[in-house]
Amino acid sequence: MFASLLRGALCVTAFAALPAGARTLLDYNGECVPFARSASGVQIYGDAWTWWDQARGKYQRGHVPKVGAVLAMAKSQRLRLGHVAVVSRIVDKRVLMVTHANWSRIDGVRGHVEQDVTLFDVSPDNDWTQVKVWYRDSDGLGGSIYPAHGFIYGDKPVAELSGDHPDYVASLIDAYAR
Repeated sequence: MFASLLRGALCVTAFAALPAGARTLLDYNGECVPFARSASGVQIYGDAWTWWDQARGKYQRGHVPKVGAVLAMAKSQRLRLGHVAVVSRIVDKRVLMVTHANWSRIDGVRGHVEQDVTLFDVSPDNDWTQVKVWYRDSDGLGGSIYPAHGFIYGDKPVAELSGDHPDYVASLIDAYAR
């Protein structure tokens, strides 16, 4: 009986960590913030552009990517609320894959999760403060450069962040061939 209760408690705990309405993390459809919070373990609330300042004193922050870290993108004319994405793979010193929600349109609708999306550091100092992000509608890196604050390092990234067979070659081609 105790084992049955424990399994039930673990199931409820695991389910509570998912954003509302999602059976799995990759099923989620909604804003980037609840997704990043569930995927990274970084328990920060509010608009994405506020995460960097909110993380001060609560989480380690920096400019070196790590799997499971949250890239906090700044508020800009194109990103009025900022954006947060979770690092799923490190491809090379200037190319990452991220898993995030609410970026590209899928079937004409925003909000879906995209797994292992190319993110390219285009900052002059190689510090991830300016990035380009793969955009589904253009089937490649978008033309916009987005300002980023840096990475927030959480405690417990989930296993679903990266797929079984990420396309490293395509990621490098996306970044360097344009």
